Amino acid sequence: MNFISETIDELKNMKPRKLLAQVVTLGMVIASAFAIWKSLMVITCSESPVVVVLTGSMEPAYYRGDILFLSNYNDPVVPGDVVVFKLPNQDIPIVHRAVLVQEKEGNDFYMLTKGDNNNVDDRPLYAEYGHNSYLLSKKELMGKVRAYLPYIGYVTIMLNDYPMLKYVVIGLMSILVLVAKDPQN
Repeated sequence: MNFISETIDELKNMKPRKLLAQVVTLGMVIASAFAIWKSLMVITCSESPVVVVLTGSMEPAYYRGDILFLSNYNDPVVPGDVVVFKLPNQDIPIVHRAVLVQEKEGNDFYMLTKGDNNNVDDRPLYAEYGHNSYLLSKKELMGKVRAYLPYIGYVTIMLNDYPMLKYVVIGLMSILVLVAKDPQN
């Protein structure tokens, strides 16, 4: 409790100009994060260049909490590629392996996917979320997995599973930025 009262006192005693400078710094940190995210989207041609594995359907290749890095260039998907796709009426992307790919005219294709740890392919999953075909097309593809970091994504999972934790972390980070000491003083 002493930390909280000291922080409140420090904010009250802060000069308006310094407080404004700290708020601007916080805004710049947030804007930088968005700029980096948008840059990654452009570089990788993917609407979501980084995703976290949320289930065990891809074990033993990828475990819950692994962070996957994607790209969605025009290189062809071949059976065996791990892809991330998003179905209609589904907000959360799915990470599974392409098991069948049928090429169409131009640069288009259809594919069937399956989780490595699942007994059946994803056709029942497609129907469950309102997809009107037993194969996915290129428009549902978010990208192919290019690299991963194991278990780092557990932070994201914890923040989503416990929303109050998210607000506590954001609040603490904001307070720390606002009351940070100027190294030049």
